[in-house]
Amino acid sequence: MPVVDAQIHLWTGPGAPPHHHRAPFSAEDAIDAMRHAGVDRAVNCPAVWDPASVGYAAEAVRAHPGLFVTMPWFPLNGADESDLEQALAAPRIVGLRFVLATPQESAALRAGGLEWLWTGAADRDLPVAVMVAPGDLPLLDDVVSRHPRLRVALDHLAVLPFDRLPTAAAHLDDLVALARHPNVVVKATGVPSMATDDWPFPSTHDVLRRVYDAFGADRMFWGTDITRMQCSWADCLAMFRDRLPWLRGRARELVLGDAVTSWLSLP
Repeated sequence: MPVVDAQIHLWTGPGAPPHHHRAPFSAEDAIDAMRHAGVDRAVNCPAVWDPASVGYAAEAVRAHPGLFVTMPWFPLNGADESDLEQALAAPRIVGLRFVLATPQESAALRAGGLEWLWTGAADRDLPVAVMVAPGDLPLLDDVVSRHPRLRVALDHLAVLPFDRLPTAAAHLDDLVALARHPNVVVKATGVPSMATDDWPFPSTHDVLRRVYDAFGADRMFWGTDITRMQCSWADCLAMFRDRLPWLRGRARELVLGDAVTSWLSLP
């Protein structure tokens, strides 16, 4: 069973936010840790705090084509469809990824200022991963309703990096409501960050079960966002692989790698 991490960040520059404490994090750092943990490949979402991270992502996939694929970003302020085309020119691009949880991007989402992005991605059958503020999930529901062919992945179950349970799950009704859209998937990434207990983080298991029941194994992707985890990559994997009694057999294979491989058409 291939194990695929649905979201990591690779970068080499300074200036990471404090919750990304393993900084910087190079391709070589990731490869060593992946081998130790039993992770076969990873989806690199270049770090938004490092302007050079998208260029570094291209270097990483050229050097290690079997280990990494990229979902790059570009600044949305003043952007248009030409920026989308330029982003797709890089090697091994499998989609795009944007942080819409900042005040500026949240305002653009609320004002309908990203319609060019949604239309352009839908027309190209291009997956778009987004980190949205929990309160903006109904807005995203509206976006997907207007663009039914748009393929969207929700980062981190829409849990913000410093939120802990039960606050971290206060938006769960809005999250699972998005499961009615067949082109919406969820990344169960960064899950330990919302836990109120130690490994295997049982405080998070009921949240995961509810998301699984709503989206199913083919639309729920395991991953880590490893640079902000306080536990090891192996522990993040073992929690899903060994400590969720309802995740077994083919469903486990899907969540741990086969589903994201299929959804992103990974080479």
